[in-house]
Amino acid sequence: MYTNILTEVDRGVGIITLNRPERHNAFDDALIAELSNALDQMTTDPEVRVLVISSTGKSFCAGADLNWMKRAASYGNEENLRDARALADMLRRLAQCPKPTIARVQGPAYGGGVGLVACCDIAIATFDAQFSLTEVKLGLIPAVISPHVIAAIGERYARRSMLTAERFSAAEAYRMGLLHEMVADIAGLDDAVGEIADALLNNAPGALAECKQLISAVAWKPLSAEVIEDTAQRITRLRASDEGREGMSAFLEKRKPNWIQNH
Repeated sequence: MYTNILTEVDRGVGIITLNRPERHNAFDDALIAELSNALDQMTTDPEVRVLVISSTGKSFCAGADLNWMKRAASYGNEENLRDARALADMLRRLAQCPKPTIARVQGPAYGGGVGLVACCDIAIATFDAQFSLTEVKLGLIPAVISPHVIAAIGERYARRSMLTAERFSAAEAYRMGLLHEMVADIAGLDDAVGEIADALLNNAPGALAECKQLISAVAWKPLSAEVIEDTAQRITRLRASDEGREGMSAFLEKRKPNWIQNH
């Protein structure tokens, strides 16, 4: 079905794998379109409860494909705006996916590749992975990825990494908050991703989606009366939900809730 990505579903985990190793999994319009389509499919598939973004080859994602950039140099404003909107929309779909998302970073991530990592809820990389926001070296700016990158690492770190375009290590990415965990090698990476996925699968799928909405609703906002009331309304609604009742019943009855029993 796809030529630039691979997709599979394994015991509740949906995996989208960038599969252009000869191009370092760089973005072009075709890859972006396929990613958007696959994200839609995984989001609506009831069998998928956790989503992993992965890559083949040595690089996670090298940003924009050079051939695509060459073509874009001859585009007019309308065509360039169309491409920028397509990339922004794909990243939005990933960032707003109601299911937990994990970035499995096995190699370098540059430019838009950093944006892809930043869009995921959880990011794990090998020690030798490297990162860079390279756009200003090309006379460009990391425009459509900026909301996601700044949300992940904060304004202060974004100032240095976006302005210098310098490469930084996995250890530095961990310190910034772009990564949650580092591992020694690919085997360790797969084990770590599997452990996180298992932990997520133990949790109520509806509550996970609600939790992601909650984080978006309260992040960066002052503790106002409106925020307090909103959080009270949310927990009241969840306590009365089927999942909430099942979770409390399972806890009191010392059994596994049905979302674990069914997988």
